[in-house]
Amino acid sequence: MTENETQNKTQATGYSVEEFLAAVEHPVRRQDGYRLLELMTAVTGEHAEMLGPTIVGFGQDHYKYDSGREGDAAAVGFSPRKASLSLYGLTYGPEAAGLLGKQKTGAGCLYVNTLADVDEGVLTELVRLGYRHVTTVLHHG
Repeated sequence: MTENETQNKTQATGYSVEEFLAAVEHPVRRQDGYRLLELMTAVTGEHAEMLGPTIVGFGQDHYKYDSGREGDAAAVGFSPRKASLSLYGLTYGPEAAGLLGKQKTGAGCLYVNTLADVDEGVLTELVRLGYRHVTTVLHHG
């Protein structure tokens, strides 16, 4: 398979988001997952879907790299992982840096220990800005 034919690991699976969250072992991660489901649904107006085995995504972004590789990913999303909550799509917008402060970030990811560590108003704004940026600016010219 060439790089362009490689299967995107974050494709929609059709699995139940609610069943996935109910199966999260850590009670705080599970509770935070339900809260993120509620918050991201309200902010984006999108229905949540499972992308791969562990990512809950909202909305869709079609990307195409200079290499020719392209695919679809969630506009924003999250995963209640054992080490931390991984929040996707919230760091892309130019306004995000001013809101983030000193948070651990990775390739398009914001990592937080628990939602109790984050101001919910700031989180809501990051979701709004990230969703808007990914769906109207990023990869769209």
